[in-house]
Amino acid sequence: MKIKKDQNWMKIAFKYACYAQKIGEVPIGAILVFKEKIIGTGWNSSISKNDPTAHAEIIALRQAGKNIKNYRFKNTTLYVTLQPCIMCFGAIIHSRIKRLVFGASYKKENTYSINNIFFQFQKKCKLKIQKNIMEYQCSEILTNFFRNKRKSNI
Repeated sequence: MKIKKDQNWMKIAFKYACYAQKIGEVPIGAILVFKEKIIGTGWNSSISKNDPTAHAEIIALRQAGKNIKNYRFKNTTLYVTLQPCIMCFGAIIHSRIKRLVFGASYKKENTYSINNIFFQFQKKCKLKIQKNIMEYQCSEILTNFFRNKRKSNI
């Protein structure tokens, strides 16, 4: 039951990833959910905003903070199409999100050290993590995006 619900929420985050791709951004989307209601949405905007911190997760957290007028997001679930980077993971921990659900796993260079930090910290802060929800779709959109970028740079 929970996996089906996670898939439904991830489909919405995936739509934001598709929007990011449409506007030329790295296709990553995120939503923050509290009591079955979306309180924050985001998609990568680093290129258009000339802001290295404009990741989908950060934008969703900023929007949620404005919506609920608080910087703590207890009892919320963050859905994101790609495993968060270290910067975003730090924001997730500091905002007290209860649960993180992501689609594709982070597969760049140095993945071992990133995953080591990621999952060690997760245990200390009691963050519940569900990974690989819509994994194929979430990784395929990224693979295709970067494949097309490389082709256009030739």
